[in-house]
Amino acid sequence: MMVGSRIRLAAVTAFCLLTAACASAPDYDYSSGSAGWSSAEQQPTGIPLQCVPYARDHSQVKIFGDAADWWSKADGIYARTEEPELGSVLVLTGYAGPRHAHVAVVTAMVSSREIRVDHANWLNDGAIFTNDPVVDVSPDNDWSQVKVFNERTGAWGVRVYLVQGFIGPGRDNPRVADNSW
Repeated sequence: MMVGSRIRLAAVTAFCLLTAACASAPDYDYSSGSAGWSSAEQQPTGIPLQCVPYARDHSQVKIFGDAADWWSKADGIYARTEEPELGSVLVLTGYAGPRHAHVAVVTAMVSSREIRVDHANWLNDGAIFTNDPVVDVSPDNDWSQVKVFNERTGAWGVRVYLVQGFIGPGRDNPRVADNSW
């Protein structure tokens, strides 16, 4: 009976690790280039890179924990907006299921309806995508819904993602900005 419980625990643990898209993970040494319109690179270590450490290391937003918690953790510390700004972190909610989110760093403002982002693990394979186009497809032009270009197919993705908002790049709380607390 004890062996069966351990096997079930191991199976559940493995399942959770495999399905934890964009959960926080250790920081890895990675490099990315932005040649061309969009590029995908694999990790040389063979260890899948998650979106959270990538966004944290490539932005001024230094939040830890699962991507699904970034929006609430940013409250009162980082500026949170409904529109993208250069250097802000895009937070997609409902990515890969209701409790999962995805974060990406805004690297270019193309137009009022299109941005470019750098992010990792977009297709759940640990790859780094740079200069990846994202377009606002919301009915009210309010950045509440987006589509992301799929480098592998060379076309816009068919899925519409819900946007929770954009974090940073500035601080929301002046006491945090000047380290006076």
